[in-house]
Amino acid sequence: MYTLDMSTKYASFIKYLRTKRGISQSVVAEKLGLSRQSYMAVERGIREMTLQEAEKLCELYGISIEELSKVTAPQYEKYKQMILAYLKSPVSTDGRVPKTKLAKLLYLADFAWYYEKLESMSGMQYLRRAYGPVPDPYFRALDELEGEGKITIDRKGEAMLVSIGAGASRQKLDLLQGEEVELMKKISTKWKDKRSQEIVDFTHEQLPYKLCAPDEAIPYELITQEDPEYVY
Repeated sequence: MYTLDMSTKYASFIKYLRTKRGISQSVVAEKLGLSRQSYMAVERGIREMTLQEAEKLCELYGISIEELSKVTAPQYEKYKQMILAYLKSPVSTDGRVPKTKLAKLLYLADFAWYYEKLESMSGMQYLRRAYGPVPDPYFRALDELEGEGKITIDRKGEAMLVSIGAGASRQKLDLLQGEEVELMKKISTKWKDKRSQEIVDFTHEQLPYKLCAPDEAIPYELITQEDPEYVY
């Protein structure tokens, strides 16, 4: 079912549909009855569409509302299990990982999975922030997991170190496929001894980050243009 926050969740796919067909933002804006500035806000994930606008968009691209609603639908609970899976993997020598580094590891898993399977692991929409790609629900997920006792967060000044909590001992990672967990283990092993700034710099140099504007939704499709050795 269509919901009014669809455009913020699927902004990257909406942009992909337009660029794949070689249509300008001005043309799409006119079809939707919007100003170019308003349509640009839709593609950046900061403006919601009305149902009528979404129907016009689907008519333009020859797809149904149902098809649009199913595209990379975010799986929030699965995303939380991805956090726990990383913390249970060899993510660091002492089992603690900086919050910023953890966010980048999750990003690499989602985009590396898309590179291999042409679908996101979690379906989360990542935004191009100054400190790297991150979905807004990341911070809520950490708060909820901490409140449930499944993770522990050590706060030292502005630094936040995240580790697995006692409450996660019986937590099943049943939303994750074995292949997905294996990919995350490979990523965590590669970055285990690297500093947060190193992984931030790495993601900043990847095409998805470099080709997007600040605060813009990052299209998963861009990772397919990356060299294999720079996917994660």
